[in-house]
Amino acid sequence: MVGTKATAASPVTLSAVEDRHAGGVFLSGRSHAGVQATADLVDRFTAAAGTQTPLWVATDQEGGEVQVLHGPGFDAMPYGIRQADLSDDQLRASAGRWGRGLAAAGVNVDLAPIADIVTSKATRLDNPPIGAFGRQYGYNESTVADKAGAFAEGMRDAGILPTFKHFPGLGHVSANTDTTADVVDTVVTTNGPDIDVYRPLTQAGPSAVMVSSAIYDRIDGSTPAVFSSKVVDVLRNQVGFSGVLFSDDLSQAVAVSAWSPADRAVKAISAGVDVLLVAEDASVFPAMYDAVLARALRDPQFAAQVDAAAARVLAAKADMP
Repeated sequence: MVGTKATAASPVTLSAVEDRHAGGVFLSGRSHAGVQATADLVDRFTAAAGTQTPLWVATDQEGGEVQVLHGPGFDAMPYGIRQADLSDDQLRASAGRWGRGLAAAGVNVDLAPIADIVTSKATRLDNPPIGAFGRQYGYNESTVADKAGAFAEGMRDAGILPTFKHFPGLGHVSANTDTTADVVDTVVTTNGPDIDVYRPLTQAGPSAVMVSSAIYDRIDGSTPAVFSSKVVDVLRNQVGFSGVLFSDDLSQAVAVSAWSPADRAVKAISAGVDVLLVAEDASVFPAMYDAVLARALRDPQFAAQVDAAAARVLAAKADMP
């Protein structure tokens, strides 16, 4: 899934779709142009995709400071912590309205809602990626399950695939993986609420899950989660999720900057991730693509992982809400 600014069609991303058949496009940045202008932009990519497998078009439409698409046809979405003030039915209805705006613009995947459980209200500002931005739905498993679940149901009602993030949780870290290397979580365990919350969320209907690029000391302290088969195995085997796994951004995030783009791509797929998100810097996509292809041609086990990932993506596209 390759990024383009939400205000313009990147030639690199158009080439990724047309020439190398990338299966998804991510709209990044901020746009205030409204639904029709966004639909016109998306049409350029769907035309480039031609008659191949339907294109996933995704964005970050969470609410608050994390809302890419604005303007006529897109409602202003409140922060996650304010969405949580609504009843479950009210939130589902609101998310359905927000989702219908996305659908009218040609977007069919929302990289939301947030399933991270922030440690506490008192310490929320010490959690830069989630709590400091008010992205969280709450401070315990049941609240997050209810509210993130209601948001996801509303998106499904509108025909949008929701994506729960950031497995296995960014609610306890003290730095942001987008801007900081070696972000380490020392709280999340395989039998704790941060992982358990994914069970009811993913069992409720079609969804995807995004894997974090933080390091989880109590699961696999040796590497970022997005490169860890141990972390992915928890989601597959313990939570029982069989759907599509997205990486967090592998193009510009400082948390993965110690590895070359080629190595990031191979390591993520080797760990069991299905879709590589190349969100902020499309220029690294060719190196990632070439590395995955070269490895698959010489390594049958890796090729089987690529095939399995592709099969999950195709199944998810066929089973869109």
